Amino acid sequence: MTTLVIGANGQIGRQFCELAQQAGTSIKAMIRSEEQATWFKERDISTVIADLEGEFEHAFKGCDQVVFTAGSGPHAGPDKTLMIDLYGAIRTADIAKQKSLSRYLMISAMRAEKPLEAPEKMRPYMAAKFAADAYLRNSGMPYVILKPGRFTDEAASQKFASSLEEAGDNQVSRANVAHALLHAVQKTDVVNQEYLLLDGKRSIGEIIG
Repeated sequence: MTTLVIGANGQIGRQFCELAQQAGTSIKAMIRSEEQATWFKERDISTVIADLEGEFEHAFKGCDQVVFTAGSGPHAGPDKTLMIDLYGAIRTADIAKQKSLSRYLMISAMRAEKPLEAPEKMRPYMAAKFAADAYLRNSGMPYVILKPGRFTDEAASQKFASSLEEAGDNQVSRANVAHALLHAVQKTDVVNQEYLLLDGKRSIGEIIG
C-alpha cells in the first residue's frame, strides 16, 4: 500500500512524510521541482516531480491511495486558491477515481462549510475547501476528510479533541495534524468519514477508531 502525498513540501506535508518514513509506511512525495528533492532524498523518501497546476497524472503510478495536503498559502491570491485548493483537489479526485485508488484523504478546514463566518481574507480559501469537500463526497471515491482548526507551530502532543466543547479552543498544531494523518493513512478500513481535529487530551485512536 503506497500513498501519494500531494503537498508533500508543505509544512504539514513534510512532517507527515517524515513520520510515515520513520513508521515504515510506504509513501511517494509529489514535489514541484528537483530543487525541492534534497530534503526528501536526505531522508530516503521517494519523490515524483509533478505540478498540481499542470500535468500530474503520472504521479499516481504505483500508488493505492492519495493524501491531499496542498495549500495555496495565506499570502496567495484568490487565483491560486482556485487553482490549488479547489481545482487541484477536484482533479485529484477525478484521477484517483479513474485509476481506482482505494481512498482519498483530504486535509480540509474546520467550519469550511461556513465560509462567510471566516475572517474576510480567509473566505476564498474556506469557500474553496467547502466546494472541494462537496465534490469529493459526491465523486464516488472512498474518502476521509480531516478538518483541523487554527494551525499553530507547537510541538506534537499527540493528544486530540474532536469538538470545540471538548477542546475549549479552536487550535491544533501542524505536528498533531501530521500524526493524525499518519494514523488515518494506516487505518485503511476507515472510509467516508469526517473528523474535526483540535488539540485536546485524547489519543488519535479514540477519535479515528
